[in-house]
Amino acid sequence: MREVDIAAATALKDVLVIRPQMRDLWSIDHACLGDRYRVHYAYPGLGPSQPFDAIGYLDGVASLPADGIVATHDNAALLAALAAQRRGLPGPTPEAVFACQYKPASRARQRVAVPHAVPRYAILDPSAAFEPPFFVKPAIGTLSGGARRIDDLCQLGIADGNGHASSYAPVAQLMGLSAVDACGYLMEELMSGDEAMLEGYVRHGRLTTIGITDSAKYAGTDSFERFEYPTRLSAERQAELIDTAERIVAELGFDDSLLNIEFFVPERGPVKIIEVNPRIAAQYAPLIKALHGRSTYEVLFALACGEDPRWQPQLPDGAATSYCLRAFDDAYVERVPEPQHGLEILVEPGLRLSEQQGQNDPRSYRLALFYETGETREEALLRCRQRARTLQFGLT
Repeated sequence: MREVDIAAATALKDVLVIRPQMRDLWSIDHACLGDRYRVHYAYPGLGPSQPFDAIGYLDGVASLPADGIVATHDNAALLAALAAQRRGLPGPTPEAVFACQYKPASRARQRVAVPHAVPRYAILDPSAAFEPPFFVKPAIGTLSGGARRIDDLCQLGIADGNGHASSYAPVAQLMGLSAVDACGYLMEELMSGDEAMLEGYVRHGRLTTIGITDSAKYAGTDSFERFEYPTRLSAERQAELIDTAERIVAELGFDDSLLNIEFFVPERGPVKIIEVNPRIAAQYAPLIKALHGRSTYEVLFALACGEDPRWQPQLPDGAATSYCLRAFDDAYVERVPEPQHGLEILVEPGLRLSEQQGQNDPRSYRLALFYETGETREEALLRCRQRARTLQFGLT
């Protein structure tokens, strides 16, 4: 028995996680991936206030054991692709990842593949802007940071800091992008409709859809309250999202990893692409695990090691909701709730909400993330709101 255990241990593959988050540690442990892989974590992170030596970082991780290299968030996905390419490991090419993350390049490629699904857009030029209203978003961004609606051209003079772009710029420079362009903005015509996100993975050029999740906002705001799985979209609309995603994947040449694509779904007319994210949708991993019994982190690790995840698309039994608790006014954080299973606290005591490092939208501040399940979407949402009322944040 002892000899069998040793043989099994030596057969384990090494997976290197670039700039892990606390969510990664919990999800990897929850999926028991440490029993199937030797997991290594490559610190430090990419903080928005600290200078970052991208080449030095890549040189530093080059000696760490790895049969596969992964990253789970925007700021590290390109780093992981560069590190994997250096070592000849599976994964999307840095060019494909960059073509997703740099929005002007992404929009140009989308326009080739699915022109009917792309809004009118241009690099922001205050002297030659669209007639308002229109939407402005960072050329490289994460979540909703720095994105805003413009109803009057005088609003273009209001600067929004983009810490994500400034910390991403040293990595993007390895792809030939200047720091000025990395910190630029895109303007786009307004889009409307329900919002949904398709997550899937690509292996050998073929897209496998894992699931489609609906996004819902706090009433009267543009701030996301929750993400509900599975989608309520009709079979026809789901097929349209999948077809659009397949065309984009082929045009980008994206392969050997997970990606997710956000859409507007209007009542009539074609779906419109919000953005393409060349990474796992880590926040939704607990929803998939709860309803399918498999984690998308398991899929991520398998692909990074050149393995077939063998995902079998099927309708889930029940519903699950990822819930985002927010505050809509700035405040000083005196205390936060005690740790709980599946609860991700996004702020820390001793700072104002506006001083926290967490990514927020222009109108609100994220306090916590958690998820609940139920036999129906309504039951899962009720449990989320009940749990939200029990979380004691001291905000003054």
